[in-house]
Amino acid sequence: MTFVTCLTLQSGDRAALDGVVDDIKRTAERKGAALKGPHTHPPDHFSVPQHQRLHADDDRQSSPWSYTVFTRELEIHGYQTFARDVAGRSFPDSVHVEVEVEQVQGA
Repeated sequence: MTFVTCLTLQSGDRAALDGVVDDIKRTAERKGAALKGPHTHPPDHFSVPQHQRLHADDDRQSSPWSYTVFTRELEIHGYQTFARDVAGRSFPDSVHVEVEVEQVQGA
């Protein structure tokens, strides 16, 4: 049985995200781990309305706050120790990481 560890990294700071992904890739190459990715998704653009007052009867609004979220996905096949080390490292506050582990059985 093989374990596949899927990492989803998201950030509004593209440079920080790419730095983290590059560091993971370099470490995987150095350790000889089987790494697929990074798979780049189209950026998500969000717009949040901003009200000038908290009062319910006041409909005045400022210009909306707009921001972009960038997403990268990586897959580590096998190499549980490497996957555990990557998932357990400390990432910058601007990078959100989700880890999903699947157990794959051979045919």
